[in-house]
Amino acid sequence: MHRRNLIALAALASVLSIPALSQAQDIKIAHIYSKTGPLEAYGKQTQTGFMMGLDYATGGTMMVAGKKITVIEKDDQGKPDLGKSLLAAAYGDDKVDLAVGPTASPVALAMLPVAEEYKKILLVEPAVADSITGDKWNKYIFRTGRNSSQDAIANAVALDKEGFSIVTMAQDSAFGKDGVKAFKEALKKAKLVHEEYLPPTTTDFTAGAQRMIDKLKGLPGRKVIFIIWAGGNPFKIADMDLKRHGIEIATGGNILPAMTAYKQFPGMEGAAYYYFGMPKNPINEALVAQHYSQFKTPPDFFTAGGFSAAMAVITALKASKGDTSANTLIRTMEGMSFDTPKGKMTFRKEDHQAMQSMYHFKIKIDPAFAWGVPELVREIKAEEMLIPIRNKR
Repeated sequence: MHRRNLIALAALASVLSIPALSQAQDIKIAHIYSKTGPLEAYGKQTQTGFMMGLDYATGGTMMVAGKKITVIEKDDQGKPDLGKSLLAAAYGDDKVDLAVGPTASPVALAMLPVAEEYKKILLVEPAVADSITGDKWNKYIFRTGRNSSQDAIANAVALDKEGFSIVTMAQDSAFGKDGVKAFKEALKKAKLVHEEYLPPTTTDFTAGAQRMIDKLKGLPGRKVIFIIWAGGNPFKIADMDLKRHGIEIATGGNILPAMTAYKQFPGMEGAAYYYFGMPKNPINEALVAQHYSQFKTPPDFFTAGGFSAAMAVITALKASKGDTSANTLIRTMEGMSFDTPKGKMTFRKEDHQAMQSMYHFKIKIDPAFAWGVPELVREIKAEEMLIPIRNKR
């Protein structure tokens, strides 16, 4: 009788352990982004791209190394304190294996120490500030999104010419200040004559524009205002009749709705992180086809970023055979190359920043599109850009 009880208990224990075992097989990923707030449009694109990327990379199974992938979404609303507490809850309460996000640089900077405290990976996409993989970085941080230096150095390719006088207009934030710092360091021929910083929520650009005009008017050669901005419409400064003073506007790529303003500036040059018509590879073709099929529109700037983050995650998990321990993933991801809609990216070993191509463009007007079309001048390869290593490893 006693032996029969033991057998029954053993059988019961094995039945009870099955759900627990299957749960342990799940890989849980937190995606923390701006579902709402000033960068909501960016956040939604990242989310769309991330889910499409997971679907593509897993062949539609949402499984890797025999484990089911679960994505838990959280809205940081663009608030640093909220992002920080959501990441702590994801690691501590939800027991996620790794996290992806956020949208805004100030939120990312608040989240970095949380990843270090919990000793879990945070894959940053798309927050841009250099300091994320610079002086605020720790070994648990990887980034698929481009950084300010990549933006700035790529834009310098288009603007760093003899006889150019440049004023920068940027948001008074980590994103804006890091962008200007990197841009300034990248200039070798053009002259930077003024830096204008305005609150990120600025809607009336009159006073700032007047200061910039005063710095540029009367100078010889070409005069350019280079804009580094996220959200809003900084191109309102064109209303102040810059042409009268011979002043041009230049900026990097942006999301398609923001690029409707580019129609005012045919011939404007800059450098973009992504535009759906530029990269020629099977993954970009798949993303464009899927996005048109689902939304009847092309994928945007941050859709490609979300997709790239998913490709990095699945590439790493395949290589680690589903092992999500931070030390294994760090060893796996350092120096790891992975395919994306932009072509191949590689995580630099020193700071875990993804090295990637950028695209020098010139704006042309095409009546078929609601936005100024960035026509490819040339792809700027990763190896052409000497991106500074800014961390203290």
